[in-house]
Amino acid sequence: MSVAYWIVAGLLALFYLYGGGMKAVRSRERLRPMMAWVDGMPMAAVRVIGGVEVLGAAGLLLPRLTGTAPWLAPAAAVGFVALQFGAIRVHLKLGDRQIALNIALLLAAVS
Repeated sequence: MSVAYWIVAGLLALFYLYGGGMKAVRSRERLRPMMAWVDGMPMAAVRVIGGVEVLGAAGLLLPRLTGTAPWLAPAAAVGFVALQFGAIRVHLKLGDRQIALNIALLLAAVS
């Protein structure tokens, strides 16, 4: 079980570190080609989402690595599930039916 956790958590953490880092520092114009939804949100909200994703990635890995506050890892996973439900809702509201990645991330966080 431990190997499976590290594989899934590591992949999720890499994805969210990359995506969250981009949302936290890139301009709207640089995000738009990959994330059309940024036009419908204030940049402050995009930055907050990016920060939450980066912190969640740390929450998946650091508690298990350090043995401190082990409850943070499942809390981070639950947060990612909620984040993906919200992301799916935003995509569908904007008429974007390409939600396969969101569903995959949701399922990975649930596992």
